[in-house]
Amino acid sequence: MFHSSSRGSEGASSSNGYDWNTDDELEVFGVPSSDPTTDSSQESFEQSVVESSASCSIAKYSKKIQVFVGMGFSRELVIKAIDENGDDNEEDIMETLLNLTAENPFSSEKDETLSILVNMGYSFDEALTAIDKCGPKAQICDLADFICASQSEKKTISVQDPTNNKHDASICMHKEPNLHTSKRVKLLHNNRKDRICWPSEKMTSVIVTEMMHRSRPMTGFGLPNETGPLISRKLPREVADKPYFYFENVALAPKGVWNNMSRFLYEIEPEFVDSKYFCAAMRKRGYIHNLPIHNRSPLLPIPPLTIQEAFPATQKWWPSWDKRTKLNCLLTCVAPGTVTVRIRKILENFEGEPPLNVQENVLQECRKWNLMWVGKNKLATLEPDEYEMLLGFPRDHTRGGGVTRTERFRALGNAFQVDTVAYHLSVLKGRFQNGINVLSLFSGIGGAEVALHRLGIMLKNVVSVEKAEVNRNIIRSWWEQTDQRGNLIEVEDVQKVSSNQLMQWITKFGRFDLIIGGSPCNNFSGSNRVSRHGLEGEQSSLFYDYFRIVEAVMDIQRNELL
Repeated sequence: MFHSSSRGSEGASSSNGYDWNTDDELEVFGVPSSDPTTDSSQESFEQSVVESSASCSIAKYSKKIQVFVGMGFSRELVIKAIDENGDDNEEDIMETLLNLTAENPFSSEKDETLSILVNMGYSFDEALTAIDKCGPKAQICDLADFICASQSEKKTISVQDPTNNKHDASICMHKEPNLHTSKRVKLLHNNRKDRICWPSEKMTSVIVTEMMHRSRPMTGFGLPNETGPLISRKLPREVADKPYFYFENVALAPKGVWNNMSRFLYEIEPEFVDSKYFCAAMRKRGYIHNLPIHNRSPLLPIPPLTIQEAFPATQKWWPSWDKRTKLNCLLTCVAPGTVTVRIRKILENFEGEPPLNVQENVLQECRKWNLMWVGKNKLATLEPDEYEMLLGFPRDHTRGGGVTRTERFRALGNAFQVDTVAYHLSVLKGRFQNGINVLSLFSGIGGAEVALHRLGIMLKNVVSVEKAEVNRNIIRSWWEQTDQRGNLIEVEDVQKVSSNQLMQWITKFGRFDLIIGGSPCNNFSGSNRVSRHGLEGEQSSLFYDYFRIVEAVMDIQRNELL
C-alpha cells in the first residue's frame, strides 16, 4: 500500500515505455545502486568501463545504458553494443546484446551479482558461496534466501546484527531489543531537515512476551498450517495492545534501513514475508507491527498458488523447458510489445526445442517481465485484471472511472498483496465485532480496507490518507460498490495530518483501533541511481510522518485514559 503520487511516479523519467520508478526493480532485475556513497568498488568498476570504452561517452549515453543495464545486461556489454550500433537503433542494440550474451552468458554476471549482494550487506564469502551453490543464473532473491538459510544454521546467529539477516524475521527476533538505550524521535511541524530532535532516553522496564514459531527465511512468524520450534517475541508494554499499528515496505532496502525503522517503531523487529506463499507471485515485504501473532487464519477460498493453477489455459502452450511455477514481483509497468514480438521471431527459427542458450535468454525475459505463454511461440504480458486476481483484489477493482491502463498497472504495482496482509490482520476478527476504526496512511488503492472487508470485519470509520487522486477515486468507488455502512473520510496530504486534526477525529467517533500503511519506498529502490538515500530521501522520508502520527495517536488516546 503505497502513496504512489508522492513516490514521484507521475513524473518519473521513462524511456521507450519503460517505467523504472518501481519498488521491486532490485528484486527482478538485480540492479545495484550506483550511489557513490554506498560502495567504492562499484565506483571503480564504472571507472574501468569508461577507460576501456573510449569510443563511447558514458555521459552521452547514460540514460540508454541504464535502460539496458536495468534489463540485466552488464554495463560493459551495453557500452560495446551501443558502440557497434549507435544509440538510436534499440532493436539492433538488443540483438547484439543477445548475441554477446549467448556467446559468453556468464561473462560478467558473477561479478555483477557479487556486487549486488555485497551492497545488500552480505559478506563477500557468503555471496560467493551462494553463487557457487545456486549457480550464476540464480536470482538475487533466491541467493539472499540461501544466505539467510545458511546463517540460521549457525549457533552464533543470536548475536548477529539483524540488518544482516533482514530476510529472516525469526532470526532477528533472537536479538534482545535495546529498549533502554533507544532514542525516540519527536517530529515537529517545521522544515523537514529540522524536524527531528532527540529527547532524553525513555526507559521501558516491563516487557510483554508471547511465543511464536521459528520459520524459514521470508516466511515471517509462520505460515498457514505450518508449525515449527517456538521462540519468543518481545514487545514494549506501551505498544502491547491497542491501538494496533502495521507498517509495510519493500524487504530489499539499503543496508541499515530496516534496523533504523525498527528503532523508531519501538524497537519491534520486522516480520519479512514473501507473498509467494499466499499467491502465485513473489512479493518480498517487511512488516513492523504490534499485532498478536497467534491464531492467524488465511482468507478462504485459498487462491491459486502456482502459475498453472492461476492460468490453466496456458498449460496447452507452456514449453517443457520453462520450469517456472511462480511469477516474479508484479511491477508498475509491463514489457513493451517489441519484447514479445522479438522473442516470437527468434523461436520461429526452430522446429523443435530451441538451443539451450536461446532458452536461457527467453526465460530471462520471461522472468523479468512476467511473460505468459498464450500460443505457440507466443508470449504475452499480464493484464490489469490478472494483476488484481494475483494481488487478491476483486475483479475490476481498478477498472473504469477514467482510470487508464497505465494508471491501473502503476496503482496495482504499488499495492498490498491482500491475502498476505489479511493473514496478519486475521487475529483482529474476534476483537472488533461491532466494527473497527482505521487510520489508513498512504492508502494506495485500499489494500488494507479490502483485506479487513474480506475478513468480515465491519469498517466503522476509515480515515484514508492518499495523495494520488486516481487512487482516492478507486477507494471511493470500491466503498460505494460494496455498500459499506461506515464513514469514509478522505485526506490528501499526510504531512497536513496534525495532532489537532487527530484529536478532532478521535473526539468525533472514538479511538483509532488500527493505524496501517506503507510509506513510499522510492529512495530505497535499486532503480533509483540519483537519490537512493534511504530514509533521508525526499519520498521515503515520509516514513517519519507515519511514525509521527502513530506517536500522536498513542499519546492522545493514552492521555484520555488518565
